[in-house]
Amino acid sequence: MSVQATLSVLAEKINENPKGISGFQAVYQFHLSGEDGGTYQVKFADDQVSFHQGTLDEPKCILEMSDANFIKLVKGELNPTSAFMMGKLKVKGDLSLSLKLQSILQKYQ
Repeated sequence: MSVQATLSVLAEKINENPKGISGFQAVYQFHLSGEDGGTYQVKFADDQVSFHQGTLDEPKCILEMSDANFIKLVKGELNPTSAFMMGKLKVKGDLSLSLKLQSILQKYQ
């Protein structure tokens, strides 16, 4: 599954049942390496989530990883804390937002 397809499935799940993100506002930016890499932004606002390739908004949290690890992370096949400790995931900006993202992903797996 591609990064775009993974993000589409995740956004669809969240937007169908936004209770898990109620009142949450944040912009995440992902710098992904690999064949399907690039820069992606995920925006949580008004009890909805959207994503796009490239940068439109000012991110509060930037995460760097490979495209394969990103897909594993979203599917729940990669523990973000372990990935961070092993250097597979780098976080810049608000570290607490990366922890919030982890809890959101767990709710929608």
